[in-house]
Amino acid sequence: MVYCIRSKEGTRTIYTHLEVTDLSDMFDFCCSMTDEQDARARELIERAAAKWPLRILHVLSDAGAPLRFSRLMERVEGISQKVLTQTLRTLERDGLIIRTLYPQVPPRVEYELTPLGRDLLMQVAALWRWIVERLGDFDARKAVRLTAATNIQSASHQT
Repeated sequence: MVYCIRSKEGTRTIYTHLEVTDLSDMFDFCCSMTDEQDARARELIERAAAKWPLRILHVLSDAGAPLRFSRLMERVEGISQKVLTQTLRTLERDGLIIRTLYPQVPPRVEYELTPLGRDLLMQVAALWRWIVERLGDFDARKAVRLTAATNIQSASHQT
């Protein structure tokens, strides 16, 4: 009963006894990638999965229309103006949002999702749903680890 993920050289192969699924060809597309493409793909995944980008994309998606910077600030709770500015620039540079500047006084700037940004959100939604549906499993595993750690500490203090 092997569950295996084949990856690029230098990464681990994962095995488990919990599932019987052959994923051996799931990552075959990686074999044809150059090291530069692999590095770029990993960089984009890391950037998209950072603290704010997905939240901002989600807010823009929910709005269903372009949003001004101030409206984004209101809807992305806990983000600073500086971090919102930096994240919006990165999302624009990656082609996930469009920044539209209206030449008026004062200048008006609006942000909206691109088709690429919408497509990314659709792909991430499946992962998001999977995680949410399994939060109980993650919490149960965490409780087992905490109980085991507590038992080890208790045993070491008793000796």
